[in-house]
Amino acid sequence: MPPTNLPQALMRKAEEATISKSKILFSIVMLLSLAGLARAEEDKLRATFDLTYMSKWMTKGKEGYGQQGAFFETIDLDLWGTGFGTAVTHQSATAGGYVDKQRFNYKVYYGNSLFDGEPYKTKYKLDWIYKHYYDRPRKIGNVEAWKLALSWPELLSKGLEPYSISHYEYPAGSHYDMTDHWAGWVHRIGLKVNLNVPELSKPLCLSSEVAYTDGLRAAEHDWSYATFGISTKFKITKNLSFVPRLYHQISMDDSVCKRNVTYSVLSMKYKF
Repeated sequence: MPPTNLPQALMRKAEEATISKSKILFSIVMLLSLAGLARAEEDKLRATFDLTYMSKWMTKGKEGYGQQGAFFETIDLDLWGTGFGTAVTHQSATAGGYVDKQRFNYKVYYGNSLFDGEPYKTKYKLDWIYKHYYDRPRKIGNVEAWKLALSWPELLSKGLEPYSISHYEYPAGSHYDMTDHWAGWVHRIGLKVNLNVPELSKPLCLSSEVAYTDGLRAAEHDWSYATFGISTKFKITKNLSFVPRLYHQISMDDSVCKRNVTYSVLSMKYKF
């Protein structure tokens, strides 16, 4: 007769295989990045340290830390100009009460462009992200996410750039019963324009977008919010820059956010 604990052993094996798929995917992307060295011998490994403060953490239209803001510390590696990169971000609330929601985000990405020289030139960037809530049991918090960003810089008149960003998020393993309802999409469609201002060394970027939330974290399937933003960049030294941004979100779906929100984002970036 087979051992009575065989089903449990098989279940454990299946869960271990599910957990390891993230590591396998990360390894594949890293190998592809290294393979790009053959055509990028003159490029160097580049790194950016980013320290960002948000007066309120808005995540896909939701108030992630209630009325509190957030800090983000990121190390981003551009892998030898291949288009591949990897980043690690730690995020936390600006005050207490959300200790179990602080996390690490592990990201690998690839970006490039299609149809260069054509009016319909398309820039794209694909991200894979593993979100690790290290103060929670794995089955309660950890999720994986994909993000595809597209933009068309030559499609309209000079300075106008339409874009779209799609997010898909789902539990990071099987049998994650408490987060099964989190799986879903958010689609954002927007337009940005860069304005040259004589008093500023870098253009002033104006943006507007509208989002459709498609079931993410049990939200309704509906147009959920619109966001209007303004930003610019100040170069402090050769490697250090300051990027201030201001946004206003008009909320249209109470299952995502019940109020309109104005918030700021301040980033210090150091490249080395």
